[in-house]
Amino acid sequence: MIALGIEGTAHTLGIGIVTERKVLANVFDTLTTEKGGIHPKEAAEHHAKLLKPLLRKALEEAGVGMDEIDIVAFSQGPGLGPCLRVVATAARALAIRYGKPIVGVNHCIAHVEITKMFGVKDPVGLYVSGGNTQVLALEGGRYRVFGETLDIGIGNAIDTFARELGLGFPGGPKIEQLAKKGTRYIELPYAVKGMDLSFSGVLTEAVRKYRTGKYRVEDLAYSFQETAFAALVEVTERAVAHTGKEEVVLVGGVAANNRLREMLRIMTEDRGIEFFVPPYDLCRDNGAMIAYTGLRMYLGGVRFKIEETVVKQKFRTDEVKVTWG
Repeated sequence: MIALGIEGTAHTLGIGIVTERKVLANVFDTLTTEKGGIHPKEAAEHHAKLLKPLLRKALEEAGVGMDEIDIVAFSQGPGLGPCLRVVATAARALAIRYGKPIVGVNHCIAHVEITKMFGVKDPVGLYVSGGNTQVLALEGGRYRVFGETLDIGIGNAIDTFARELGLGFPGGPKIEQLAKKGTRYIELPYAVKGMDLSFSGVLTEAVRKYRTGKYRVEDLAYSFQETAFAALVEVTERAVAHTGKEEVVLVGGVAANNRLREMLRIMTEDRGIEFFVPPYDLCRDNGAMIAYTGLRMYLGGVRFKIEETVVKQKFRTDEVKVTWG
């Protein structure tokens, strides 16, 4: 079977086409800025403008027509309302016009599910992006959240710090490059609360220190990463110990950060378990993960009526009953 997936929860519009074992196409376009962040309305306009050309590009890249698509899947949430509504409307239009079944996909679950295309079976997933930071694992027929941020996602924290430094959006790659030049660790607040995390304190203090002009930005970037990433690895390791699972996957846009990968690799090697990071195009927000998860859901018996495809801005990961294998 062939599934088409449309992703549009935030700044990235992505369209993917997959089979059960292969990505046939995975195209996307991300709204960026020279300074400041993204506005939901602007992101939604970006998605609406590029949806048709990206769909054509994906179909051409996959070498299929819409008549050969078996399922249309879309990111139902969580995310920015205006952006979600654009992709949901497009998915409904395609499903109705071509007579295809439609599946609404939880964006967070899709990030972990795509790793199963590569042979991962039952992992603890560390999902790190702009708006989300969660430690997920499948237990009792649902993806349970074993730990999450209590305030802002790690990606948003990094991007906010980057904007304070005048680096624009996205700021993650620029902060990572600065951090590589850091030579001195500057103490910043470390906040792990049970299994949950908080990044507002480290962000506030890093910004305060930067504004004093007494510290090198390279050292602040290095210290920011070391502090925040250590907390992420700590809660991930706790989830591994609790669940007894033998695989850890790193997914989401922040998975591109090589220092975070290194810290998780050290932890998993110490515990004698597997560590996997998908190719970056499948880590970041993308349509292929939506298509793949939608296909797995459909094969597992999940069916949607058109009236059930309303978007869910605050779509909780553990709302979804996992009926697929």
